[in-house]
Amino acid sequence: MFTVEKIGGTSMSALQDVIKNIILFERTGDQLYNRIFVVSAFSGVTDLLLENKKTGEPGVYHRIAKYQDFHRPLKNLIVKLKSINKKYAKLGLDLPVADLFIENHITEAQKYLDNLANILASGYVSKIGILQAAREILASIGETHSAFVLSNILVNMGINTQLIDLSGFGDHRAYTIDQRIKHAFKDIDFEQTICIVTGYAKGTEGIMREFDRGYSEITFSKIAEILKPQEAIIHKEYHLSTADPALVGIENCKPVGYTNYDIADQLADVGMEAIHPRASKPLEINGIHLRIKNTFEPSHPGTLFTREFISEQKRVEIITGTDKLLMIDVYDPLMVGNVGSDLQIMQMFFNHNVSYTFKATSANSISIVIWARDFDKKLISELEGHFEKVTVEKIAMVCLLGSNMDEPGLLAKSAYALTEQGINIKSAGFAMRNVNIQFLVAPEHFKMAIIALNSTMG
Repeated sequence: MFTVEKIGGTSMSALQDVIKNIILFERTGDQLYNRIFVVSAFSGVTDLLLENKKTGEPGVYHRIAKYQDFHRPLKNLIVKLKSINKKYAKLGLDLPVADLFIENHITEAQKYLDNLANILASGYVSKIGILQAAREILASIGETHSAFVLSNILVNMGINTQLIDLSGFGDHRAYTIDQRIKHAFKDIDFEQTICIVTGYAKGTEGIMREFDRGYSEITFSKIAEILKPQEAIIHKEYHLSTADPALVGIENCKPVGYTNYDIADQLADVGMEAIHPRASKPLEINGIHLRIKNTFEPSHPGTLFTREFISEQKRVEIITGTDKLLMIDVYDPLMVGNVGSDLQIMQMFFNHNVSYTFKATSANSISIVIWARDFDKKLISELEGHFEKVTVEKIAMVCLLGSNMDEPGLLAKSAYALTEQGINIKSAGFAMRNVNIQFLVAPEHFKMAIIALNSTMG
């Protein structure tokens, strides 16, 4: 079977397990081939280059943006990457070659960045475009490094391996991302080759300009869309489970097993991405199945997403949610019978580039839930200028997801599970497709709500 597979950063940092559990697991001879692996940077490396994804702690990029010296952080990065190399010498990595590669690569990147910094300091060009180019250059370093390390180890193991570097360093042809991918793979005999591919791909459109830190999944998806594998696989450090093991306990949940792309979209909507929604669409449209596997349980089939899957049994497949939301309630007694109040509010949200995850209405009010990170004081001020009262409060959302949940009494059963624990339901909703039932609760009740629903539905 021909597959395109992605290996996440946390998994890559357990490279010995990646080789044993993914590359070599139950495969010998020609069975090793017909596979393409798109790799992320080793865990934490892109955080050093750009910024910490969770805490926001600045990386090299922010020194460039603030006109500060970035040469020392780049030198520190070389030291860091060499220390990673040293860890994998025991796996067969040619350490002098790997160290020289990363030294040369970062030296070349520094030349590009110096040129950008000089242009930026001149004040003659748009700051936005220059800084975006700097993010692209910096982002490419992490994946180029990890792809080189893995491919070098496999070659030294006697496996026919091709490094596919889509970062475009030294290649100044004006390719789009799709063109670069097609050019890179055009002469490869997949039946006799394992391909190790950088998760970053250079293109005239700029992959980070549109997708920022989700770019490696976009590269993975574009490769699958172009090469049409039988299956696309993402290897993570955990299973996609029926609930978060960290909240409910690993003994109280299990891998989902089977679901569909609609559920993948519902997960992304509450920040629990199985895959970036812009990466899943090409797979869905082209009828390519997506499998999520646990790197550390190679014999487990994981969870398969298909376009057509509908559960034979009426059941809840996943219980999830987030406590990182805000509810904006807009009240005005003149709303009742007034055509266009909702449109007016939504136009303000659009103007401030704020998206929402939930909306409920009554005669005189509209409640809208947004991500806390998207809070915009100017939006609130504009709403207050047009409506009598606007309130903002922290909120959490818990969701029941499933491809076939059209079961009489499910809403009552789940609501009772929450009220039995003394959890007040502030709002609730579901669309006619019946794939997502949403409850809004106080943030301090989030964990308790997930546990209660999981206990009742399990």
